[in-house]
Amino acid sequence: MYRFLLTPRWWGINVFVLLAIPFCVFMGSWQLSRFEDRVQDHRSVTERTAANEKSKPAPLASLLPVDKVTSGKRATATGRYDRQFLVPDRDLDGRGGFYVVTLLRPEGADGSGGALPVVRGWLPGTASAAKAPAPPKGEVTVVGALQAAESAGSNGVSNAGGLPAGQVGVISAASLVNLVPYDVQDAWVTLDKADGGMTPVPATTPQGSGLDLKAFQNLGYTGEWFVFAGFVVFMWFRLVRREAEAVRDAELGLVETEEPSQTPQPTG
Repeated sequence: MYRFLLTPRWWGINVFVLLAIPFCVFMGSWQLSRFEDRVQDHRSVTERTAANEKSKPAPLASLLPVDKVTSGKRATATGRYDRQFLVPDRDLDGRGGFYVVTLLRPEGADGSGGALPVVRGWLPGTASAAKAPAPPKGEVTVVGALQAAESAGSNGVSNAGGLPAGQVGVISAASLVNLVPYDVQDAWVTLDKADGGMTPVPATTPQGSGLDLKAFQNLGYTGEWFVFAGFVVFMWFRLVRREAEAVRDAELGLVETEEPSQTPQPTG
């Protein structure tokens, strides 16, 4: 009854099934491993963040350039505050507000890499220079969490254009270097203790190291690939069953055949 499986048509179906199943299983396993890697990254970042909060601050120069290991570490730098900018549309604890960013120009050897953007704090409401407290005068030493330069789309950052003078959409060297006559570090620091009555801005985890939408997309794709593998097996058994039933019906004479039509004979 199952000799039809050796026909050329079924050889093609069988080969397709034998290739499709391991391919689906492989892709599902790969997507699952990607999800597990993201879970492990999230766990490592969480542990590293807790350790960074208790660690002794290190000189800024020793932590640059910023990467996934140095991001979030406490850094210290000494210099004088210079230009100040506002970063609008930044939410904190469910409230809308803005960051106050002041460029710190380190002195001595630390100044060779350019000015350091320092997020001195957050204020509620619409960004306004009148609301932002002036930076301290003279030489200051800042201590805070080191952060990588922002980019549009990272951590909900929007790089909207048409901002008023004195405002920037993202905190990065690319957005600041054309606004001041000196180099700017492609990193920034958020103070442990905000000054001027502002609220401190918490450090963020490096992009791509948390349980974000991409991580759960990997988990969803894992389920899809295993469902595809099961669907291939289901369809193969269904086709085999239908073919076997057709062969059995033919052997039992249960298949109706059309009788040849008779051509009427001419009468004469």
